[in-house]
Amino acid sequence: MSTNRPSVRLRHYLAAGYVLFIVYASLSPFTGWQEQGLSFLDVLQSPLALTYTWFDLVVNLIAYFPLGLLLGLALRARVGAAGGILLSVLGGVLLSAAMEYAQMYLPSRVSANVDLLANAGGSLLGALLAMTIAPSAWFALLMRWRQHLFRSSSGVDFGLALVALWMFAQVNPSLPMLGNVFISQVAQPPFVPVPAEPFSWLESMAVALNLLMLGSLLLTLLHQRRHAVIGLVLMLCGVALTKFIAAALLLKSWALLLWLNGEAMMGISAGLLLLALINRLPQQLLLWCCAGVTLAYLGLVHGLLDSSNPSSAMPLYHWRYGHLLNYNGLSQTVALVFPFLLLAYLWRTREQLPGAV
Repeated sequence: MSTNRPSVRLRHYLAAGYVLFIVYASLSPFTGWQEQGLSFLDVLQSPLALTYTWFDLVVNLIAYFPLGLLLGLALRARVGAAGGILLSVLGGVLLSAAMEYAQMYLPSRVSANVDLLANAGGSLLGALLAMTIAPSAWFALLMRWRQHLFRSSSGVDFGLALVALWMFAQVNPSLPMLGNVFISQVAQPPFVPVPAEPFSWLESMAVALNLLMLGSLLLTLLHQRRHAVIGLVLMLCGVALTKFIAAALLLKSWALLLWLNGEAMMGISAGLLLLALINRLPQQLLLWCCAGVTLAYLGLVHGLLDSSNPSSAMPLYHWRYGHLLNYNGLSQTVALVFPFLLLAYLWRTREQLPGAV
């Protein structure tokens, strides 16, 4: 298999993105660096399971499972099944070792040899799954479906990776639907009606622009533009379902639907209508329209709307472990950098798309 095929390039983008996720989750908030008199060799030689729980083991195993899966899918096309497994596990071990070493200089983090073992195990399981599904008939059908629906240039693969990035940021249950401002705790006891707040047209406009950004991105990716609105609606349904399931698992019962509000519904309706209107724009004008929408969204979010700190959402959770603060911060970071990455995608593909400049 040629490594230049779109399906392989997309796997490379997703694997690289997930490595950045791990670095962020492992080292955030990136402050307080100091020498603590620790030796990495001492960490490796410390007794196993010292102040360690089964929950920590499972979390570290799960965290590196997608990395092994994505690396395995990307490397199999180059080095085959056996080489893909070996290099995927090696990559996971090296990344985990680098994170454990860096955590020795963060007083808020604890380096542990069991973390390294669990991360290696997760990478191995992910790589084994990758080698199992890659030659399967349904995976080949999925690749053909991708080639049938979407264009084949390298820029399109970067655009599809951006779509996956957008969806990752949106499934956080403490983020408003299509918003990037964290919901803070409502200062009311459960089952007591919350006083109605004035409708925020700015927030509704931000939702519409956010949706239009993604929709115009899809228009540049699809072979047939008529699929864009349907695809966007299906994505929104998937995001909403995932949000609700995550909220049911992680949030307090009275906070299950805080992410869904009138501003979101109005913004989604307006965004879908505007997407239908720009559907017939020539490719060149579509690129300019997408760039203009992205710049307008950046100006609105950074200039007029206030983004709260990720920690403000923590009282919403009934989850007692500390990983959610990193997840909230990562979600907000992804939501904030997505427009800049979209602008980079538009700049990169301006000469590849028919009629673009």
